[in-house]
Amino acid sequence: MAGLEGMGQPRGPARATAARWSPTVEDEGALKALELYGNPTESEVPLPSRPESAATARRLAQVVVLRQWGLSPKLTEDVVLLVSELVGNAVRHTGARVFGLRMRRRRGWIRVEVRDPSRGLPCLMPVQELDVSGRGLFLVDKLADRWGVDLLPRGKTTWFEMRVADR
Repeated sequence: MAGLEGMGQPRGPARATAARWSPTVEDEGALKALELYGNPTESEVPLPSRPESAATARRLAQVVVLRQWGLSPKLTEDVVLLVSELVGNAVRHTGARVFGLRMRRRRGWIRVEVRDPSRGLPCLMPVQELDVSGRGLFLVDKLADRWGVDLLPRGKTTWFEMRVADR
């Protein structure tokens, strides 16, 4: 890369490491989010349409899937990623002031819904290896067992479902 010849990676304690999400690290923040915003399994949780709401939605999804439903850390990680993608789309592309998060579980399945007031439909685009954006629905399509959009009289609900092993 131009201008970076001879540049090495930082060594020692100052070396930056990529933070990897861990289902146990955010427990305290997740439980606090549940207290502040409500439980998305009981009713739709309204969140402000701001980028920082993605972190809140991730925490809510984490505490529900891992702690309340007792599902695996791997499934939790996938759900948290997909929630983040749907919320990111709602914040970036709808112009809404608020969106809603809802989570449901039925025998063998979990379902996550993000509702917003826009009737503009999300579009699954082809993704190239070097693309730095536009991968949201691609990830949803790859990781979820089913996903879709339900048009409402005022807006839409974008959702995904994943199979789970019932205990």
